[in-house]
Amino acid sequence: MLPVTLLTGIDEPSRNAVATTLLTPSAVLVEYDVSGLAGGSVVRIARTSAGVIDEEVIRMGHPCVSCAIRGSLVALLLSIAATGKYQAVIVSVPGAGDTQALAEEIARDGSDELRVDAVLTVLDTATVVTDLTGESLIHDRGIPTAAEDGRAIAEVVARQLEYANAVILSSPDETVAALARAINPQAMVRTDPAGLLGVRLHDPDTAETWVEPGTISAPLQDGGRVRTLVWQSTRPFHPERLYDALEDIVAGTARGKGTVWLASRPDLRLGWDSFGTNISLGVLGRWLADLPADRWSEVGRTHQARSALEWHPEHGDRATYLSITGIDLDIWELERRLDGCVLRADESAAQLTDPFAPYLEGSAAA
Repeated sequence: MLPVTLLTGIDEPSRNAVATTLLTPSAVLVEYDVSGLAGGSVVRIARTSAGVIDEEVIRMGHPCVSCAIRGSLVALLLSIAATGKYQAVIVSVPGAGDTQALAEEIARDGSDELRVDAVLTVLDTATVVTDLTGESLIHDRGIPTAAEDGRAIAEVVARQLEYANAVILSSPDETVAALARAINPQAMVRTDPAGLLGVRLHDPDTAETWVEPGTISAPLQDGGRVRTLVWQSTRPFHPERLYDALEDIVAGTARGKGTVWLASRPDLRLGWDSFGTNISLGVLGRWLADLPADRWSEVGRTHQARSALEWHPEHGDRATYLSITGIDLDIWELERRLDGCVLRADESAAQLTDPFAPYLEGSAAA
C-alpha cells in the first residue's frame, strides 16, 4: 500500500517549508495552485525532488477547494501507486481544504492500494493565537475559497488542529505548544518535521472519535497560561440566561465544545461549538433516553460510553458537559457564569421564552 501524508495549515509559506523538508527522492509531493479558484480553475501539480511529473488544470462549475481536490485526488494517487516507483506521497492541502473529508475519501476509495499514514498541520506561531481567539473570517485573510464560505479563521485552524496526528510549529513557542496540546491532546507537537514521513500515526476509527460532535477535551493542566475548564451540569440551561451570557462566556477563549441540554428543547441533544468569539449551537440528534435500544447505534460512540457511566435515574443521558480552552482564562469567573445560566430548582421549564428558537426552527431529530 502506498503511504499518504496529508499536510495542512492556513499559512502557505509555513506549509510549503514543511512540505519541502519532508520531500525525499523516493516521495511525490502533490500541490494545488488555487489562485484561479474564483474563475473556476485549480492547478494540480505532482513533483518529486527532481522535478514535475504531472500537471493538470481542474475546472469546475462551483469554486470549492475541497470539491476540486476530492474529485480527482484518489485517481492520481492510484496512478502514482501503480508505477511502483515511489515509497510515499505528500499532499499539501490548501488552507480552505477539508483534510478530514480527504482522509476519509482515501480510506474509502483507495483502501486496497492507499493508506493515510499521517495528518500533519502547520501552525504559524506569530499569528495562531490571534487566529484562534479572534473573530476574523476566512475571507478577511484572503484565503481562496467559495464566496459563500462564512467560516471564521478560528474554526478553520481549530478543525485542522483537532484532526491532526502531529502539529508542526513554525518556531518554538511554549504557549502555542501548550494551546495546541490542549485543543488536541492526542497529537504530538514539534518544530522539526524531519522523520515524520513514513511514520504511521493515523487510524481512521480513532480519528473519528476525536472529532465526534458533542465530545469534550480534558487535557492535563501544565500550570502555564493555557487553561481548560471542564464543566458539567445535570440540570438544563435556562435559554434566556444562556443566550444573554454567550458573549461573555466565549470572550478570550480559543475553543469550546460539548453537549448542551436546553430546558426549552428537552427533545434535542444540542452540540456546542465555539471558535474564538464565534459560537454555534446545533442539533446532534435525540437523547439516548428517548431512543429504543436498537437505535442507540445512531448516536456517537463517545456519547454512548459517557452515558453508560453517568446515566441519571430520572434524566437518563440528559446533561450538559463542556470544555472551554483559552489563554489566561479566569476559570473561576467562567464557571460562575455557566452556573448562573442553569435552570434553578424553583423554576419551571414550561412556557419559557426561547431566543434560540429561530436558529433551531425546523431542526427535529427523527
